[in-house]
Order: sequence, then C-alpha cells, then structure tokens
Amino acid sequence: MSYRQELEKYRDLDEDKILSALTEEELRTLENELEELDPDNDLLPVGLRQRDQTKKTPTGPFKRDELLDHLEKQAKDMKDREDLVPFTGEKRGKVWVPKQKPIDPVLERVTLEPELEEALANASDAELCDIAAILGMHTLMSNQQYYEALGSTTIVNKEGLNSVIKPTQYKPVPDEEPNSTDVEETLERVKNNDPKLEEVNLNNIRNIPIPTLKAYAEALKNNSYVKKLSIIGTRSNDPVAYALAEMLKANGVLKSLNVESNFISGSGILALIEALQHNTSLIELKIDNQSQPLGNKVEMEIANMLEKNSSLLKFGYHFTQQGPRLRASNAMMNNNDLGESAYTPACVHSSMLPIVRGAGAPQRCASRQFPSAVNVAGACFPSCSLAGTLTEHLWK
Repeated sequence: MSYRQELEKYRDLDEDKILSALTEEELRTLENELEELDPDNDLLPVGLRQRDQTKKTPTGPFKRDELLDHLEKQAKDMKDREDLVPFTGEKRGKVWVPKQKPIDPVLERVTLEPELEEALANASDAELCDIAAILGMHTLMSNQQYYEALGSTTIVNKEGLNSVIKPTQYKPVPDEEPNSTDVEETLERVKNNDPKLEEVNLNNIRNIPIPTLKAYAEALKNNSYVKKLSIIGTRSNDPVAYALAEMLKANGVLKSLNVESNFISGSGILALIEALQHNTSLIELKIDNQSQPLGNKVEMEIANMLEKNSSLLKFGYHFTQQGPRLRASNAMMNNNDLGESAYTPACVHSSMLPIVRGAGAPQRCASRQFPSAVNVAGACFPSCSLAGTLTEHLWK
C-alpha cells in the first residue's frame, strides 16, 4: 500500500472532535510543537529563535557586568586539570643543523688581484651597484640608473641596494589649457561670413547649448570661408547631427568635419554619411568614439554609402567588423587613386593606401614633400617604388 493510500483514511476525520477531547496539558504540548521557530535567522531576536522552556520565575533583572564578573571569578576558582605526563624540560632527539650548500668548484678557482680584492671588500652598496650596471647586470638597477652609470664617473646609485624596488620617477604632465574660443563671438563671425575665419574649433567645450550648435550648422549653410569645423567632446546629439547633415547638402566650401567623442547614435551618423551624396567639397570626416556602439547594420550602411561617394579622402572610424572595414578601405583607396591621378601622371606607381582608422589600417603621411606618401607603423614612405628603391617624383 502506497503512502498516499494510507493517508486516505485520515481525510474524513473530524479535527474539531479530536481537539475537544484533548486535555489542557496536551493542547499546550501541541501548541509548542506547532510553533514555527528558526534558530538560524539572524534577523529575529534571541528570544524568538527558540521555545521558552524555563518554568522558573526570574530572580531579578539582567545585569551584564555582574554576570561577566561572576563568570571570570568562577573560571579562576576552578582548578586546572593535571597533565597525564608532567613537563620536565628534558630535550630528546638530535639537534637540527642546517646543511651547508656545496661550493661551485669553478668559483673556487677564480682569483683576483690583491688590489681588486681589497677594493671589492671595502666597496659600499652604491659602488657595487654602479659596477654591476657597468657589467650589464640590469636586475640590480633600473634602466635610467644603468645608462647614467655608463656615462658618469661618479656614484649614481647613492641609495645602494635599497633602490632596486623603487620605480623611475616620471615628471608630471600638466593638464591641457581649456579651449579659449568665444562661442558667441565665433558664431557671429560665421553668420557675418568673416573672410579671416577659416577654422572653427569648439573642442571640449561642454557647456554649449544644443540650439547654439544647431545655429552653427545653420550659419555654415551660407558661409564661404570656413573650411574646417571640429566639435569634439561637445556633447552633441542626434539633432545636431541632423542639422550638420542639412548643412552639408547646402555648403560647398567645408573641407573637414570632426564630430568624435559625442552622443550621436547610428541614425545621426547615417544622416551625415547620406548627406555626402549631395556634397563634393568635404574630403575629411571623423565620427569615431561615440557614446554607444553603432552596430553591424549601421556599419554595413556606412560602407554602402562610402562606396557611392567619390570625393571623400579621409574617413575616421574604428570598424568592429572586418567586412565593412575592408569595403570602406577599398572605397577610400579608389577615391585617393582618382585624386592622385589628376596631378601625378609622371609617378611610376600611384596606388594609394586607404585612410581608414582600424586594426592594421595605414594613414597618409602629412609631409608636403611627398603628397602621395603613406605612413605605416610610424615611418613615412612614398607610395611609388621601383625595384625596391625610391624613385624620384616628378611633379608638374
């Protein structure tokens, strides 16, 4: 018979009838058994963690100090238990003697002149460290101390062996000075089409209101002299990006636009890239380091739009996927080839590397002597080569 079938016989029992037949003492016992207590719950007071099983009446209020004094006195009055084997202080066994390390026979045969032996015996820690640095034992000194010891005849490491764990002290680098551009004055100059104003730099000015940034974009629609606009770290968002996109459709003078390190989302970036279809003057666009990643779909759209553009030469963005990165790289390569072929017909080989920021992407060299040069790993090389040698560039 299963356990469930055994419980079927208790289904029709009358609980009230059974409780009425119990005595007062049995009811009290049943109440104690049914009381739910949790001795491991730290949130409950001590008196509620277990049943009160004492039947004696309290002799008085609780006094903690008197209780501690009583327990201490009781512990002192209690005699210690005697040891089964009394302690006599007798030592047994062999005394431990450390083993001597074997001496290298090669070192035993090494002998120095008496003058050197005396000099090394009387040398201080600082002098020993200088000698070790000269001999090439770099672990005893830092690189700075080592090179200073090579070119000096005086003691360099004056602190001796204690300087081994100390790092080289670097000079503190002062913070950059804040941007001194007057936002309101520069905006008025842009609106008045000032011919002396060719670059607008609002980098790292974080208190510029969004309507003011939109006013800059509106003023640049009719401006004929500003060629570079940079708003890095100005907390620009999508409305500013939409205003800049409308500005690019109407402006035909701006050459460089930098909106890095802002709060522009993927829709705002796509609006800027899409506006390039109606703009042929912009040759440099930087959109990297936004507050949120653009995503794979947006990067694919960027690559598609860059392939349709033929005027952009420099595009600053760190692609996270290899596919859009290669497509954008090829698009920039084609645009640079078209731009170079217009004024470098005498070049032996005019293939250009793309100017796309990303893993392994080279950058164009800033040198004016070789406009078609590229920068790879910090070294500048002209893009034209013949049989492994640099050929002479012929320009018109």
